[in-house]
Amino acid sequence: MPGNSERRGKRVVSKKGAAKGSGGKNRQSLAGRGRTLPADERPWHKGYSGDEPLPSKTAWKQDKERRAAATEGRAPKIGQPGTKRTAGKGPFGVKGSAIAKTRVSPGRKSVAPKDGPELLVGRNPVVEALRTHVPATALYVALGIDMDERVKEAVRSAAERGVAILEVTRNELDRMTGGVLHQGLGLQVPPYAYEPFHDLLAASLESTPPLLIALDGITDPRNLGAIIRSAAAFGADGVFLTERRSAAITATAWRTSAGAAARVKVSQVTNLTRALKQCQEEGFVVAGLDADGETELYSLEAAVGPLVVVVGSEGRGLSRLVGQTCDLRVGIPMVTDVESLNASVAAAVTLAEVSRRRRL
Repeated sequence: MPGNSERRGKRVVSKKGAAKGSGGKNRQSLAGRGRTLPADERPWHKGYSGDEPLPSKTAWKQDKERRAAATEGRAPKIGQPGTKRTAGKGPFGVKGSAIAKTRVSPGRKSVAPKDGPELLVGRNPVVEALRTHVPATALYVALGIDMDERVKEAVRSAAERGVAILEVTRNELDRMTGGVLHQGLGLQVPPYAYEPFHDLLAASLESTPPLLIALDGITDPRNLGAIIRSAAAFGADGVFLTERRSAAITATAWRTSAGAAARVKVSQVTNLTRALKQCQEEGFVVAGLDADGETELYSLEAAVGPLVVVVGSEGRGLSRLVGQTCDLRVGIPMVTDVESLNASVAAAVTLAEVSRRRRL
């Protein structure tokens, strides 16, 4: 027989030897990172108080906190430079640079900066933004677009304002918008400029009677855009929402609002409960929308006076503290046993009834 066929039962042993160690070369990678630094020792935190030059992002955070504190009449929660000595220490307490580098988790792409430019898409949002002179840097027009009146007006307005007009292919515009329906138009604008809450409240008091909308945890930008659109349609003086755990005015919200975001003032507040109490001090009645509210919408006599309508989140409704702060809990009567209305639909129904009562 050829080969080793007659050596049956032969035991084959792997020739691989014992695993070799790293010789101590990987010892540093196994070492711990040390203690967790408090906020005033973290160069990337707004509370940093070391005496090294501040990173640009930290300086921006501290400036934002100062403006928010000035608006709310409190002391800013930022570090005082020079009160902590962190020279020669890195972000984890080891020698090295005191400026933290951006860390991206493995397998994840770094995201665009939050304060980067937005691309508004859709013919109505683009035209409305240009009509209200929203600052813009470029107008993107798809090649071969159907030149209807809105496209012609957008191109004409951009040319009159000196905005760059760029013709791109539809594929390129699809890539820029991430596949969002753009109707062949895109307008690049800077980040949305929120109105300071103090100014929003003061401006609303000049109306007779004033009407504001407060959003408690609306996280879907489409719902946010639809509520802003209803606010513009029924004459609300403004909308305010929280900075955290809420949707922001993004390109999606712009598109859903059909450009109404350019005509309605929107403000961000740090604490919604505190903002509602400020409204109450100015004579507003705060009415929260609640499916189990004790006051029916069609019996809301407070609609003819200064009013703040509070719209709860899509899932849990009004939060506990906000619900306790409301003067009234208003329910929308429904014919059939539907669990609840969508947040933007409930806001639209309420604003329509308020507008009807005020016209009587």
